[in-house]
Amino acid sequence: MDEIFQHIVNAMVLGSTYALLGIGLTIIFGIMRVVNFAHGELYTLGAYVAYGMVALLKLDFFSSILVAAAVGMLVGALIEFVFLRRKDLKNIDEVMLIMIGIMIVMQNLELLAWGGVAKIIPTPFSQDPISFGSISIAPTRLFVFGVAAVLLFIFYLGIERTRFGLAIRATFQDQDAARIVGVNVKRIYTLTFALGSAMAAVAGALLAPMFVATPMMGDLASLKAFAIVILGGLGNLGGAALGGFLLAFIEEFGASYISSAYRDAFGFLVIIIVMLFRPQGLFSVKERVG
Repeated sequence: MDEIFQHIVNAMVLGSTYALLGIGLTIIFGIMRVVNFAHGELYTLGAYVAYGMVALLKLDFFSSILVAAAVGMLVGALIEFVFLRRKDLKNIDEVMLIMIGIMIVMQNLELLAWGGVAKIIPTPFSQDPISFGSISIAPTRLFVFGVAAVLLFIFYLGIERTRFGLAIRATFQDQDAARIVGVNVKRIYTLTFALGSAMAAVAGALLAPMFVATPMMGDLASLKAFAIVILGGLGNLGGAALGGFLLAFIEEFGASYISSAYRDAFGFLVIIIVMLFRPQGLFSVKERVG
């Protein structure tokens, strides 16, 4: 039983960052109908910004997360403003090609700037685990879970209890109606893309110290982000959060009780099963067409 509780703790830590990653992707799709293939590269950008701040500029680790969020937000806003805010950009295929192009450019710039060698991001936390009875957790993982949980709560309050959140929800449901009642939809687009990008960057800055930062780390992160939003239902914010935790539980228990070699494969296998029997996602209702 202690072993099961240990796996639950590990899955909760991983799931909290997956939830950030998934919400960032699904909020962009839900409001703008943009499939953001560059989401994984924004995750990588956050990891390298944290590395640059801590290892090169000797900034403290906590401030580096704030800087990563700010840089992710700025880059996301620039992508939306420069590449997506075009009046003649109405074809979804054209948007997808643009996002794939941005993904390739960002990945190669990261490779050019940082090289192919993995970077370790130092943290001020001890390597000795903290024990709660028979369950132990590394201080870095405990910090990551705490920050991710706080961010998810702030995001929930921001969406549900503020005028900005009300404008996002209105645009989410009906853009034309939102525009009629005075919502600046273009501004909401930019802020939404910036917010989703910042969440991806923060997830990268939080997870990279637990592993390493590499130029290719965004590939798997991007696939997992899509897996999360498919599990939760495209455009479903609550579903993305639950999907993040569900994917983490599948990976953790699959790796522990079946084979760690197929850790990443378990999640994608479940995605295939979900797509076969519930293509709208586990937490979304099927839309009526016609």
